[in-house]
Amino acid sequence: MKKSKETEQLYSNLLPDACFSGLEDIAEKVLDNKRLNSDDGYRLFESGNLPVAGFLANFRREHVSGRKAYYIRNQVINYTNICINRCAFCAFHRKKGDRESYTLSLQDIRTKIEDHLNEPISEIHVVGGLHPDLPFSYYIDMVHMMKELRPGTVLKMFDVVEIEYFSRISGLSVEHVISQLKEAGIRALPGGGAELFAPRVRKILCPEKIPAEKWLAVTKTAHKMGLKTNATMLYGHVETFRERVDHMAAIRDLQDETQGFINFIPLPYQPRHNRLKGIRTDANDDLMVQAVSRLMLDNIAHIKAFWIYLTPPVAQVALNYGSDDIDGTVIEEHVAHEAGAETKSAMTVSELESLITQAGYEPVERDTFFNEIRVTENENSAIRRN
Repeated sequence: MKKSKETEQLYSNLLPDACFSGLEDIAEKVLDNKRLNSDDGYRLFESGNLPVAGFLANFRREHVSGRKAYYIRNQVINYTNICINRCAFCAFHRKKGDRESYTLSLQDIRTKIEDHLNEPISEIHVVGGLHPDLPFSYYIDMVHMMKELRPGTVLKMFDVVEIEYFSRISGLSVEHVISQLKEAGIRALPGGGAELFAPRVRKILCPEKIPAEKWLAVTKTAHKMGLKTNATMLYGHVETFRERVDHMAAIRDLQDETQGFINFIPLPYQPRHNRLKGIRTDANDDLMVQAVSRLMLDNIAHIKAFWIYLTPPVAQVALNYGSDDIDGTVIEEHVAHEAGAETKSAMTVSELESLITQAGYEPVERDTFFNEIRVTENENSAIRRN
């Protein structure tokens, strides 16, 4: 294989050729800043060569974020667990009338926000089930109330599955729904509901949920109307490596068109308390997904290692495998924990910064759009630069 001088030097200085084990052409693309194709992503998964995937992902990650790793002060509110969809992987949803079902009133939500008004929260993240009875006005009033209570906080509310559902219950177009939510105060959308795009997988996981084409179409509309969003991928259930890569490729194609995605969040399936069952992915697979995500999604600047889903130790290690963000303080989360996630439901800023510092990176507090709020110098990074 003929290499450029820069690539030749990187090979010789960082990893011996023997370590690449048939992935030399992929390594050359990465080191020469060229785009990987779907077959490249598939081969990385098939190879199981985590050291090489991690090395290449970290090479790209440091070109984007250097030695910085991000977190956010955020509050999560799950306003109802009642949902007309009955996704096989979901342990959060309940039927109306079930003993464990709940729906927060606007006063309940007000109280949750007022309880944390003394904290410098920069984002409120809101998602919930598709409730059969709540009117569209409930959601608009919720946004208005939050904007009144937290005028300087970014409201990241309602994923595209919820947006499409609001269109159905209100009789309004998706564009009109988004316009009203923006006018009320929403500034970004979460990335949930994507799950795994392959029709075969969706038929097993979530046959009642909108298809992948609709998820992508509503997301495209949101981007065109000026709302940035996240993107997610639920993995570790019934999907193949090829289906994972195809999911990433679809996200990448839309990003090429709209430049509307803020970050990409791989979410490992949590197998407890749901109909799908199965086995939780191991740390090697989690890290490989983080690495391949970074390598495939060359047009999305940030890859999130969400500590609630991965566990803090794996999220910490993932900072060396392509990710540059571990999410935030959260305060209160139900969806992952109902499915058996054994992590805490919140973290302090000092805990988040310690995770990042111990991994050798500089903690950076960010807002929703990755504008930097505060950088905490890491002595290990300072020594590395000198």
